[in-house]
Amino acid sequence: MPKKYDQQLREHAVRMVLDKRAAEACSQRVAMDAVGASLGIAPATIRNWMPRAGEQLAMAGAAAPRESLEEENRRLRRELAETRRANEILKKASAFFAAELDRPTTR
Repeated sequence: MPKKYDQQLREHAVRMVLDKRAAEACSQRVAMDAVGASLGIAPATIRNWMPRAGEQLAMAGAAAPRESLEEENRRLRRELAETRRANEILKKASAFFAAELDRPTTR
């Protein structure tokens, strides 16, 4: 049976729970309920991910230093600019092909 949630979503949900607990000093249950509601995932599913993903996050955090906020901002802005350029290209291509479909064919 295929996995319903990919690894990136699992890690994101666990990070959100950990961040919510740290920011609001709430219980893990309250944090999982809030994150589950915002992501559309059952809190019990997130609870199953917590021990495994929490250990992986701790190991990854210890192994690699986190980038500073400025570096992260620069990286995200570059990604956003690249995504916007790709969207413009796709818009132009779709307009071109839509025009091709609307043209009458001569035979």
